[in-house]
Amino acid sequence: MDIATLVGLIGAMGLIIAAMVMGGDAGVFVNPPSLLIVVGGTLLVAMMKYTLAQFLGAGKIAAKAFIYKSANPEDIISETVELADAARKGGLLSLEDKQVSSDFMQRGIQLLVDGHDPEVVKMLLKKEAKLTSDRHEQGATIFAAMGDVAPAMGMIGTLIGLVQMLSNMSDPKAIGPAMAVALLTTLYGAMIATCIVLPMSDKLGLRRQEEELNQAMIIDGLLAIQAGQNPRVIEQMLKNYLPEKKRGENG
Repeated sequence: MDIATLVGLIGAMGLIIAAMVMGGDAGVFVNPPSLLIVVGGTLLVAMMKYTLAQFLGAGKIAAKAFIYKSANPEDIISETVELADAARKGGLLSLEDKQVSSDFMQRGIQLLVDGHDPEVVKMLLKKEAKLTSDRHEQGATIFAAMGDVAPAMGMIGTLIGLVQMLSNMSDPKAIGPAMAVALLTTLYGAMIATCIVLPMSDKLGLRRQEEELNQAMIIDGLLAIQAGQNPRVIEQMLKNYLPEKKRGENG
């Protein structure tokens, strides 16, 4: 569970709701037609930009903003060094029964055990990493698209409300409540974009960068193991992926 995502979402929405409650009747902020226009309209317009499979797949990718935790690069270094030690003592075939925390690394190990050429191993792993990165980038892009559409749908709802209000000016007392309802769609659009979909898009982009870094480390580490590099050399090489202040903490 990503605590930052959860706390940020609940905290932001909580502050907004608290401000509504403290300001008086919170019920005035609930309007089903406005919600229908903004929520339904945002989803449908965003869906138009992608295939149905891509759009529905974004929901699965979105889970990474909440429950996915990227592997610690320092743990990847430790696992790679252990694999290098084992390969140096017993050869690449000794890695066949090794269990590692990353499915990507596990598939890479299998390629080494199967005896593929280094260029083939590199090509296959980089291809898989690229496809994974593309899927995650697409998910982030879909949520960014929702962030663009939600405020626009809010404005459309506001304009609809204003037209309805101006078409019935016979009762001056009804103008104030009608204006409030018209403005609710703008509020809903701003809340959805600012507090939900745009932060999720940014978090998914961050997850993609973290996974790209980890997969690049794994590829370099496995190729070095295949080349018979000294485990300590491999460790120092992979430490270059870490921030400078952390390079002396591992090993």
